[in-house]
Parts: sequence; C-alpha cells; structure tokens
Amino acid sequence: MKKILITGGAGFIGSKLALELCKKGYEVTVLDNLSEQVHGKDPEMESPLYLSLKEKVQFIKGDVTEHSSWQKAIGDNEIIVHLAAETGTGQSMYRVEHYTKVNIGGTAIMLDHLVNKDHQVKKVIVASSRAIYGEGKYFSPELGFVYPSSRTPAEMDKGNFEVTYPGTKSPLRLEATDEESKIHPSSVYGITKYNQEQMVMVICASMNIAPVAFRYQNVYGPGQSLSNPYTGILSIFSTNIRNHLPINIFEDGKESRDFVYIDDVVNATILGIEKEEANHNVFNVGSGEPVSVLDIARTLTRNYGIEVPLQVTGNYRLGDIRHNYADITRINKILGYSPSVKFEEGIRRFTNWVKEQKIQRSGYEDSLKEMKAKGLLK
Repeated sequence: MKKILITGGAGFIGSKLALELCKKGYEVTVLDNLSEQVHGKDPEMESPLYLSLKEKVQFIKGDVTEHSSWQKAIGDNEIIVHLAAETGTGQSMYRVEHYTKVNIGGTAIMLDHLVNKDHQVKKVIVASSRAIYGEGKYFSPELGFVYPSSRTPAEMDKGNFEVTYPGTKSPLRLEATDEESKIHPSSVYGITKYNQEQMVMVICASMNIAPVAFRYQNVYGPGQSLSNPYTGILSIFSTNIRNHLPINIFEDGKESRDFVYIDDVVNATILGIEKEEANHNVFNVGSGEPVSVLDIARTLTRNYGIEVPLQVTGNYRLGDIRHNYADITRINKILGYSPSVKFEEGIRRFTNWVKEQKIQRSGYEDSLKEMKAKGLLK
C-alpha cells in the first residue's frame, strides 16, 4: 500500500482524486485549510467536498504557508500531489502578495522540508496551469508559428479583441498549444504557477525525487464551487442563470478556452502517480478542443431551460487572454491519456448535478465591482 499526501485535497480536484486513490487501496493524507472562499463559512459541517472525505482519509486542517503543517503532513508519505493554491486569475492581479505567499511561498516551504529534513518522499506531482502560457500558439503565413504578447487596453477599448503580431498582415490562425510553446504568463496567477512548476522540477530532480508537472486547462464538473465568484466560469454563469440574472459576456464572446472534465483530470493525475514514464516530464491536461464563452453561456441556458439576457458588453479584464487550448499529443503518447468525456456530455452531467444543489447567492457582480475599483476591469 502506497502512502500519498494531497495538499488542497479537500478542493474540487483534490477531493475527487483522494476518493479514487482510496478505492485503489492508497493510504491518503489530505492537507487543506478549508478556505471560506471555496468551502463556505462552516466547512466542517456544510462543505460537501470535505464531508465526502470525512473518515475516508487522514485529514489535517492546516496551511501550506505554515512549516508546522508541512511537518505534520509529510510524515512517512511516499508521494506528494501538490494541488493547494489560490486560483483566481483576476483576483491575483490585486492580491499579489497573498497569491505569491500561498503559491510560491507554500511550495518553497515544502521543498525546503524535503531538502533539509528526513522523509520517505519518492515523487512530487505539482499542479501547474495553462495560465503559464499566456496567449496560446498561433500560425502566421508570413512568419510561421508565433506567440503574441498581451493585448493592449488601447486596442481593446476600440473593440479590437483578436491578437496581432508585429510583421504580420494576414490574420493569425489559432493552433493547439504544446508543451514546447513559449512561456509568457499574463497574470500574477500564471507567474506563480510557473514558479511552482519550475521549483519542483529543479529541486526534486537534484534530490533524486521524481518530479511531474501537469498543466491543467479549465477543469469543470460536479463538485466545483458554486459560490466562488473569482474562478470557474461555468459555476459563475450557472449561479446567475439559476438566479435569473443576466450574464455579462466579456469582450465579444468569441474568446475561447479548453474545458476538461474532472474525471479526465483525475485519471490523468493517477497515470502520473503510477507510471514511471511520467517522471521528470511536464504534461498538458485538457480536452484538446476550444469552446467560446458565448457557446458556453448558450449551452448552459439550454441545459437549465432558463433564458436570461446574455449581455455582450465589450468589458475586458487586464490579464485575460484571448485563446488557448491544449495540444495533448505528449500525454497521450507517453501516458496513454485520452479525454473520455466530450464537452456536451460533461455539461449535461454538470448541470444535472447543479440542479440538485441549493441555489447560491451570486457574488459575481460584487467581484466585478471590486476589479473595476482596482482598475482591472474596463
């Protein structure tokens, strides 16, 4: 029986992963601070994610920014899956110190422990993110493959939302972003995730601990927080729809993301845990298909059977990208991963689950006001 620690293990991905590993006979320890933003005000009584784990794992309520929590959690575990992180792209742009403290600082404490204290850890898997790429990969007829920089407020104020690249005249063609693509994050969140990834890949390799990094795309499915207004567009839109509130569609609604179902993410992560071929590699984890924000909103309203105004406002957030979807060739070739849940089926499962949940108060407008006050929403 292998012993495994999952940080952030009471979160959306972590809880599902923990339960699957328990079924496979692993002895699972979870370290989580049960953040109110994710779990609500009384998580030990009301959080379905935490309650799904209760009495099935060794649960440690603690924080990755505390040395004592790491000391207690690492124990005699052989594998660490480091998921604990703050994840709001927009929020990261004005809570810079907090995101840096949790994401980079927490990872640094873990690695410091592994370098300087006795332990049994043989492998560390770190949750990276598609956000490290910034804008995705494009093809220019004049220049070949290019990686556009962040769009400027001056252009977006005019309604010019598509990316451009110096020296090109023809429109750029969107391509799948592979692991060799340029790393140029456009948000503090993306910067911290790349720091996490690189710290783990470098330090663990120097200590003969096998590192693996998964660059997750936009993960969705039953169990994700319906009350967190800072992350998870499917949850944010769902809460508004169920409250019969309009949806603010940023830009022109044609911006796109790669949405990957939670079961596929868990399966990919388990392949990374169990396969030696994963060691010392970084992998994209996605569906390999882009979906526009407007298509998401329309699909959700159709599945809920509730019509609300879809307001294409032209608003935009500083730090947001236009397009990015994953090239999953590497993870398929090395680990045998293929996504099993198509978007339409995943949305059906997600919305069926949402319909069974208590309707949450939408805090989305409050979050938009907060970003606008910080000068980050235009």
